[in-house]
Amino acid sequence: MSDPFAFNPLDEPTRRNPYPVYSSARKTHPVYIHPGLGAASVFRYADCESVLRDPSTWSNRFPQPEGMEASGPPGMIGTDPPEHTRLRGLVNVAFTPRIIRQREPRIRQIAAELVDQAIRQRSVDLVQALTYPLPTMVIAEIIGVPVEDREQFKRWSDEIVATLGGGLIGQQPSSEEIQASADRRAKMSAYFDRLAALRRSEPQEDLLSGLVHAEVEGERLSHDEMLSMLILLLVAGNETTTTLIGNCIVTLLEHPDQLERLRADPSLVPSAVEEVLRFTSPVQVDPRCATRDVELHGEKIRKDQILLCWLGSANRDEDVFEHPERFDIGRSNNRHLAFGFGTHFCIGSNVARLEAQIALRTLLDRTRDFRLATDSPLPLHPSFVFRSFTQIPLELTAR
Repeated sequence: MSDPFAFNPLDEPTRRNPYPVYSSARKTHPVYIHPGLGAASVFRYADCESVLRDPSTWSNRFPQPEGMEASGPPGMIGTDPPEHTRLRGLVNVAFTPRIIRQREPRIRQIAAELVDQAIRQRSVDLVQALTYPLPTMVIAEIIGVPVEDREQFKRWSDEIVATLGGGLIGQQPSSEEIQASADRRAKMSAYFDRLAALRRSEPQEDLLSGLVHAEVEGERLSHDEMLSMLILLLVAGNETTTTLIGNCIVTLLEHPDQLERLRADPSLVPSAVEEVLRFTSPVQVDPRCATRDVELHGEKIRKDQILLCWLGSANRDEDVFEHPERFDIGRSNNRHLAFGFGTHFCIGSNVARLEAQIALRTLLDRTRDFRLATDSPLPLHPSFVFRSFTQIPLELTAR
C-alpha cells in the first residue's frame, strides 16, 4: 500500500497554506524523504533545533549545481566553524544592539516619509511604497552604498533570490541562469572594487569601510570573501525584512480582531512582530547538508544528503506552543525559530525586528484604516524558501 502522505514544496496551493501539511508531517512523518529529489525534510521544533545547533554533523556547505562553481566562494552563510566564526566576527560590530539603537532615529525618519507619501496616494502597492524601500535604504546606509545606486542593488537582490533554494530539491539551473549569475557577480565585483578603493583612501562611518580595514588575528578579508559578505548582507537585509513587514500587515488584516486589539494598545507592537515571525515565518526553510550517515526517527540520511529544516512548521509545533494555530499578538514566551538557531542565527535579527516594529507603529499612528484593495490571491514570492508576496495592494485612510 502506498504512503498517502506527500509534500511538494513547489506546489502553489501548498505554498499558500502549508500548515495542514506541516501538522500532518509532525504527527506521522517527522522525517520525510522526498521521492527522487535526494533531499529529506524535518518538521518538528526539537528536530530543527537539534540539527541547527550541530554544525559538525549538519554543515552549511552545499554541493553547487553543475556549472555554478565559478560564481565565487560561499561566503559567511556557506561556511562552518572555525571559518564562519572568523568571518562573522568581522561584521558583528555593525549589528550590535548599541549600533542598531543609534540608527533608530534615522529608521523612524525614513518610515515616516514613506508612510506619509503612501497616505497621500491613498491607493498603493505596499511592497513598493514601504516594505521594500525601507529595508533597502537602511541596509544600503549600513553598508555604505550611495543613494543613486540603490535601485540597481535592489534589482540584483531580486535576481539572486528569485531561484533561491531550487538546487536543494534537484532543480538544475539553465545555461542562461548560469551565465546571468556569472555576469551579475562580475558587475557587483567591479562595483565594490571601485567603492572599496574609495573607502581605503577615505574611510566613512559604514560597514564597507570597516570590512576594508578590519583584521581578525592578523588576517584581512580576501577580495572574494568581502564580495560574498556584501552580497549576503545586501540580499538578507532586503529580503527577510521586506517579507516580515509585508507579512505583518497581511496577517493582521486576516485577523481583524488582533488588528483592532493592536490599535487599542500599541504597546503590543513588539510582541505582535514576534508573533508574525512565528505564525507566518518569512523564511520557511533552513537547509543543511549531512557530513556523515545519520539516522533520524528510523530514517537514514546519507552523507552529503540535503536536510530541509522547516521553520514554518517548527514554529507551530504543538509540543512547544500553546494553541499554535491561533494568532495571538500578546503571546508570551515566544521561542520561535524564525531567525534560525545556533551558529547561523540571523546576524541582522535586531535590525529586522526594529524596522518591522517602526514600520508597523508608523502605519498605525498615521492611519485610521487600511485594507487590501483586491480580493484576488496575492502573488507569491518566486522562491519557496520565502513565505511572502510580491505585491500587496492597499487602500489607506489618513487619521
